Amino acid sequence: MAKVKTSFFCQNCGTQYSKWQGQCNACKEWNTIVEEVIQKEEKPAWRATTSPEVKKASKPLKIKDIDTASEQRLDTGDAELNRVLGGGIVPGSLTLLGGEPGIGKSTLLLQISLKLPYRTLYVSGEESQKQIKMRAERINPDADNCFILTETKTQNIFRQIEAIAPEVVIIDSIQTLHTDYIESSAGSISQIRETTAELIKFAKESNVPVILIGHITKDGSIAGPKILEHMVDTVLQFEGDRNHVYRILRSLKNRFGSTAELGIYEMLGSGLREVTNPSEILISHKEEELSGTAIATTMEGMRPLMIEVQALVSSAVYGTPQRSATGYNAKRLNMILAVLEKRAGFRLGAKDVFLNITGGINVDDPAIDLAVVAAILSSNEDIPVNKDYCFAGEIGLSGEVRPVNRVEQRILEAEKLGFSTIFVSKYNKISLKDTLIEIKLVAKIEDVAGHLFG
Repeated sequence: MAKVKTSFFCQNCGTQYSKWQGQCNACKEWNTIVEEVIQKEEKPAWRATTSPEVKKASKPLKIKDIDTASEQRLDTGDAELNRVLGGGIVPGSLTLLGGEPGIGKSTLLLQISLKLPYRTLYVSGEESQKQIKMRAERINPDADNCFILTETKTQNIFRQIEAIAPEVVIIDSIQTLHTDYIESSAGSISQIRETTAELIKFAKESNVPVILIGHITKDGSIAGPKILEHMVDTVLQFEGDRNHVYRILRSLKNRFGSTAELGIYEMLGSGLREVTNPSEILISHKEEELSGTAIATTMEGMRPLMIEVQALVSSAVYGTPQRSATGYNAKRLNMILAVLEKRAGFRLGAKDVFLNITGGINVDDPAIDLAVVAAILSSNEDIPVNKDYCFAGEIGLSGEVRPVNRVEQRILEAEKLGFSTIFVSKYNKISLKDTLIEIKLVAKIEDVAGHLFG
């Protein structure tokens, strides 16, 4: 056996040092460098090195000779997860799912593993088989393709993988795994990096997709070295408030698809329900019309959403007026207020302005600017906006309404949800014909105010 050595690693970013020091040179954090025992020896592959598949080396090919036929993705049986992944699970890929404690990461992947029509191995280092069985009975008690294994040593996991030959492997969680080739404790920088490398080697050689669950640190980033996110193919973020029933699945990195897609779930006693029409949670249902609300059409990837913008404008009690935005960029709100003051003549300089995007989501699409303007003016004038009106337009510094992308898709979504009128920029090129929704073309903020408040 090779000589055992120790080295020093930053627990925050994973940078390695030959000796201890107080501050990490890479991330500038203090007191994060700890000593870990490392083992420098030749490690065998995840299975016997006599296997002919392991011995077969990769050969260089001319780029014109490489087969570009798309590989068949595995359908997860979950439309929201398929959308976020870009159409399904890619064989041989490594996916990392992160999220706050108690948000539903294990429930989501257990639900997926019970739905999959493929032989699935669910490896848990945090719960016993009985605990997992109790949760599984609430979701899908009749699943017969899912195998549950409670193990933390990667060598034992690979032994069971060879015996069962699963088509999908799920690990809950990567921070609980350890390998014999590293002598530091589970969850350390060295163990996370080494166990992930072993799983990547297994996934690429066997063409079996692996899904990992990752813990979250106090500042919201995935625990372990930043290199972990570079090693995997896809990084998914599962987010939401534990006090609310809705959860949002985002893609932070995806080598096989877009990172702009969004999946929405509702947490129920029987598991997570896919929300196919997100507008049901993003638009409030009111019996009477209230001032200060407007409906905007936004895009998350290829998916159009209708969201409700709420504004409250009131006289400033104290000397300096307050400006507050939830789910919207506060600096952009200040810019829009300055445009309304300078270009459109609305006196808002001595008013408190509060803005809220309902549903608990953050929106950075500039196309909701027009709805923000409508909501602010509605609250200021105390005149409600017609509940059948919606908006899609970006506001420029000169007060003009600028065109937005995919406007026709936004119009069709508004028509599908029963809106009678949509306000868009007159500079948008629209080729739609025979639509039931009325399309109002506006060029400036004054045009919108005239239509809404006369």
